Amino acid sequence: MPQQQHQIEPSNERQIQTALRALEEDATLSLRRAAAIYNVSRTTLSYRRAGRPSQADCWPKSMNLTKTEEGVVVEHILELITRGFPPRLAAVADIANSLRAERNLGQVGLNWPTKYGIQDEDTYNFDEAGFIVGQISTGAVVTASERRGRPKAVQQGNREWTTVIQGINATGWAIPPFIIFKGRYHLSALYKEDNLPQDWVIAVSENGWTTNELGLQWLKYFDEHTKRRVVGAYRLLVIDGHESHDSLEFQQYCKENKIITICMPPHSSHLLQPLDVGCFSPLKTAYGRQAENLMRNRITHITKLEFLPCFIRAYNAAITPSNIQGGFQGAGLVPFDPERVITALDVRLRTPSPLLPINNEPWQSQTPSNTLALGSQSTLVKARIKRHIDSLPSSMVGAFEKVSKGAAIIAHKLVLAQKEIAELRAANEAATRCRSHKRKRVQAEGTLIVEDGDRLAALKDFGSRSDGKKPKTRVRAEAGEPSQRRCGRCNQTGYSARTCKQVVEVNSE
Repeated sequence: MPQQQHQIEPSNERQIQTALRALEEDATLSLRRAAAIYNVSRTTLSYRRAGRPSQADCWPKSMNLTKTEEGVVVEHILELITRGFPPRLAAVADIANSLRAERNLGQVGLNWPTKYGIQDEDTYNFDEAGFIVGQISTGAVVTASERRGRPKAVQQGNREWTTVIQGINATGWAIPPFIIFKGRYHLSALYKEDNLPQDWVIAVSENGWTTNELGLQWLKYFDEHTKRRVVGAYRLLVIDGHESHDSLEFQQYCKENKIITICMPPHSSHLLQPLDVGCFSPLKTAYGRQAENLMRNRITHITKLEFLPCFIRAYNAAITPSNIQGGFQGAGLVPFDPERVITALDVRLRTPSPLLPINNEPWQSQTPSNTLALGSQSTLVKARIKRHIDSLPSSMVGAFEKVSKGAAIIAHKLVLAQKEIAELRAANEAATRCRSHKRKRVQAEGTLIVEDGDRLAALKDFGSRSDGKKPKTRVRAEAGEPSQRRCGRCNQTGYSARTCKQVVEVNSE
């Protein structure tokens, strides 16, 4: 038999209020009589007369927020949706937890005016770019004419992820990058790169990705570098829908410091985000070229230490004023031109190019291109000389010309080999310098400006300690000088612990 549902009776609050007023006006009216007249429960009327609030005015203990706080949450969510930040469930829970911790927070009003008077000088864009440390970029290469399919390049095995947070201004200047490495500690060797700018920031995370905490730290870093350049009243920051940008702390910091954030629609960053339009593609291409050069020079394992020199050269080549301004212009933001984006959405069909015919001609002997082929050709020429009676002079001359041409080719290749050897030596010297730096831990987690990291690394190298004493060092013998044996008891040279003189003297006594 199905269980009967409990019937919810309509509220009789009006009868209870009437009965309470009647009891106040008529002192001779008893509680039982009033309950019978107005058809309410005598117990309920007694509780209400004693001061207990009505059920409608009581907030269940299972509810984590009050009505006012719920209204604030709803209005805040509507504001985020209007600005292009539809929150996830985790973000709503984060907002609720913050309100529970701070019961005295004011109501967040829906104050989103249509115009803030933002100038071009106050328009910024920032985004994250991920780099696989050892991955080279794709590009056009020179290959054999008869080849079919895409040629494969050698890739090294390190697939460690590194994130770079970059901010740019519409007038053409860039905020120093914020580099996030995978790890838990800052290593002193990272700050030994000679060309590393002092105002760059290095951070670490467990997987090399951006977290909510690092996103907030970057926002403070952005505020520090841009607040002295403000022209108008507000700064506009164009961002994407990354989770670290949706946190309550991130949005609250923006409100407190007059930073207006505007989020792009999903799957539109390649058209609307200036960094994706004009900067990140050449930056990744330039870094891929630097990594490819290391691979060509037989540097087969690229780590954080090799990443920084490659990234510095790629950054200087790609993050230029022309690329930055071109990114804002291509996204239709500065100058404001929506048609640039709308016209890019037009799809035009093109007829594919016909496939090249397959060359099935048989292989023919050619001019020798290596020492083995040159030796074989020389043997053939010698054999023909011995049979010069049966050979025509023209064929002998042609054979010698091929030998001469092959020798010239080998000489040219020797020049290229010498050039490659010089590049290999330079690359190996750079790699040796990187690996020669001591990898001491200078800080656990967090972020470090390069200038501060360099100072901490220098203190580690000099062996400074909190008590001001220098660590003990062992002096090695000169090269070629034989090491002298020392006693394990008195640390004197010339004898061992078994024949120690002090032990002999004690025994004699």
